[in-house]
Amino acid sequence: MIAPAQDQLAIIGIAEMQIGWYPEMSCIELAVEVVKSALDDAGIAKGEIGAFLLVPPLARERDEYHMTFCRLQEEMGIHETACMNMQVSSWGASPILAIEAAGSLIRNGDISTAIVYNAQNFSGASEQDLYWYLERNNRGFHREWERHFGITNESMVAMITRRYMHETGATEADLAAVSDSLNQWAMRNELARPRGRITGKEVRASAVRATPLRAAEKGKLSDGAAAFIVTSATRAREISARQPVFVLGSGHSGPPAFSYVQKADGDFTRLGFSAAVSAALSSSQCQISDIDLFELYAAFPVFYLMQVEELGLCERGQAGAFFRDAMAAPGGKYAISTNGGIQQGYTGLGLAMSTITESVRQLRHEAGRRQISQASTALVSGFGNQMLDSHALILGTGANL
Repeated sequence: MIAPAQDQLAIIGIAEMQIGWYPEMSCIELAVEVVKSALDDAGIAKGEIGAFLLVPPLARERDEYHMTFCRLQEEMGIHETACMNMQVSSWGASPILAIEAAGSLIRNGDISTAIVYNAQNFSGASEQDLYWYLERNNRGFHREWERHFGITNESMVAMITRRYMHETGATEADLAAVSDSLNQWAMRNELARPRGRITGKEVRASAVRATPLRAAEKGKLSDGAAAFIVTSATRAREISARQPVFVLGSGHSGPPAFSYVQKADGDFTRLGFSAAVSAALSSSQCQISDIDLFELYAAFPVFYLMQVEELGLCERGQAGAFFRDAMAAPGGKYAISTNGGIQQGYTGLGLAMSTITESVRQLRHEAGRRQISQASTALVSGFGNQMLDSHALILGTGANL
């Protein structure tokens, strides 16, 4: 939960690379570039960073190993400054939990400023690397009860999707409408790597990946990097050359479970997100009506459907109509995943990092063609351990304090 006002946190710098394909660059080169850009954005020197928090890359164990053990600091020439280095890994919840970890260090007086960063270089991975990490080595698959029977990330989500469709009456047209909405936002994002304009009809005509999932629902496998800098709200006001974005509240829900087989309530069609949102709203003293944009983490359409229902933006079973009626598309009633979400390109956990960087851009009013007018408050979602635990973060500008 959020601490008292005097202990609030702020994000004072962000950076995000153009999503693309960079076989000529290593993962560490991507990381160095984006961290330097975030420092420039914040207007601070590298020696002011007291902790480097890595949201890990996927696909190549070597990349994760090198950055976990200070390769970034070595490449940046950070030798004399005492700083901490750690990895924060909780799948799509990693950036939110990294902010919480940075906040603990800052409030304890151990450091004054931290940087959270991620870099992803799928183009440098071998076919064996990609197969192992993206298909067979996903966290949350029980070796005895799930992986043994050929479960992959897509087949697991396909079964969840079919159960959700069975319980709510959702259709493939509803799933396609989610992709259509996200694609419209991605086409407005200058940093995105969309497939081009893809309508719901074209999504439904694309190849089946795992029934009922379609190829066009997924973003292009891409390289990318992102970073953001966290400090105290007090220090942010003193040193930031840019509009600080403050952490107003946070919430968490979900009992621990390694895999869906072990999920205590046996319900695969609810995320427990509503409880996380309720806690975040309470700690920020906001109402859902105060939220100007929703930057939702999800790698598949069904999780967007679940989230808008658990946010209370529509009734259970009405999320499909919500997206078909363009309620979340540009010009709609709600601004949801304004960078394009999964349709901007799949960069591993960079997909979760971009929920933070996009929120900050929007709240600074630097989002260009997709800018939401009067944006001052954003709700960010994150899910760890294969969607079995939920996190919500509320960010806002000084107008909220």
